[in-house]
Amino acid sequence: MKELVEMIAKALVDNPEQVTVTEVEGEQTTVLELRVAPSDLGKVIGRKGQTAKAIRTLIAAVSAKKGKRALLEILE
Repeated sequence: MKELVEMIAKALVDNPEQVTVTEVEGEQTTVLELRVAPSDLGKVIGRKGQTAKAIRTLIAAVSAKKGKRALLEILE
C-alpha cells in the first residue's frame, strides 16, 4: 500500500522527489503518513478534499481486500 500511495502522490505533485510515505504498523490499523512539499499540499488534497478522499477510498479498498485496516494522514 505504501508503494501505491507514493506512486499516486508523485503523479500529482510538481516536486516528486520530496514525496515521502511512512508506514506505521499498529495492532489492527496501519497508518500511512504522506509528506509532500508545502507548495504541493493543495494538489494532494484537491478542491474541497476530493483528491484526498479518492486516495483514501483506494487505500480502504486495497486494505479491505487484504483483511486489514489502513488510514492515510497527509502531513505538512
